[in-house]
Amino acid sequence: MTAERVTLADVARRAGTSTAVVSYVLNDGPRPVSEALRARVVAALDELDYRPDRIARALRRPRRWKQIGLLVPDLTLPLFGALVGRIEVEARGRDHLTLIGNTGYDPEREIEFVRAFADSGIDGLIVVGSANGPATAALCRRERIPVVWVHNNRGAVDAPVIGADHVRAGALATEHLVTVHGRTEVVFVGGFTPGDVEHGDRETVAQRYQGYASVVGPSAARLLRTDLTPAGAYHAVTAHLTAGHAPHALVIGTYGQAAAALRAVTDSGARVPHDIALVGFDGDATNTYGQLPLTTVRQPIDTIARHALDAALKTPAPAPTPLDVFLTPAETCGCATAISSLPPSEPVG
Repeated sequence: MTAERVTLADVARRAGTSTAVVSYVLNDGPRPVSEALRARVVAALDELDYRPDRIARALRRPRRWKQIGLLVPDLTLPLFGALVGRIEVEARGRDHLTLIGNTGYDPEREIEFVRAFADSGIDGLIVVGSANGPATAALCRRERIPVVWVHNNRGAVDAPVIGADHVRAGALATEHLVTVHGRTEVVFVGGFTPGDVEHGDRETVAQRYQGYASVVGPSAARLLRTDLTPAGAYHAVTAHLTAGHAPHALVIGTYGQAAAALRAVTDSGARVPHDIALVGFDGDATNTYGQLPLTTVRQPIDTIARHALDAALKTPAPAPTPLDVFLTPAETCGCATAISSLPPSEPVG
């Protein structure tokens, strides 16, 4: 049986005073309370283990801060971490605190977060990489919560997705390998069917593969199917190379598989980029000191965050369209990096 909640009246009786005085002590005003009376009230609060009703208090107070919900599939990936950071800063500038949920591309977990956020009174919801679009849309419609889709959306929802042009991203990665580095046999690493991967970014990978195939041509397109895990990429690339197939280059469909694919190539004895060049997507812009920095196609994080908040908060903004992507060359494709062009540092000591 749940114990009854201690009330202000209970505290007032224990302290031998009024509920108004208890309120003055709890809120440090608006009227002064003598030190002796304050001590009695504090003692009564401690003895009864009084816990203020914070929800009721919030309802009584004028709010400066509103709340917005943000669902992301994987906070460990640089793309989503950077997007969360940018949205949080932008939202704070608009007097909104951000509630963040990590869905793992799990449709049931996505709905759990939506219900919890709705109960907390969010003013809008941004869903990055939705795994349960129709159900999330229906729930937000019932709760009268504006919902905005970012990056991709699994399921038919009559609303645009704010995000980068992933088809162009796949084409840009492949064009760089073919036209700049003369790599004629380029293989794509990834998976994009329900049979390949259940909880993962398969919609985006499918679009990137489409862009890749548009450059090499349907007859020359080669896909190493994986489940979008690092282990999946490592085993797929290793098996391909062990079987005697050595392409000139690899396009890695997700950032999470890039390091594993790179390791598989080097473990096979092939040299990167001399024998096999690699290009990936959504690399960490701050991590340029790896043994082999990854050439990567990036998304305009700041622009995506701004458009998403404009839509969630009903701020007038131009209709979102697929946003331009850009390629950052590094060592895995054969381009020189800024680091390699710097003069050697002075010896220490």
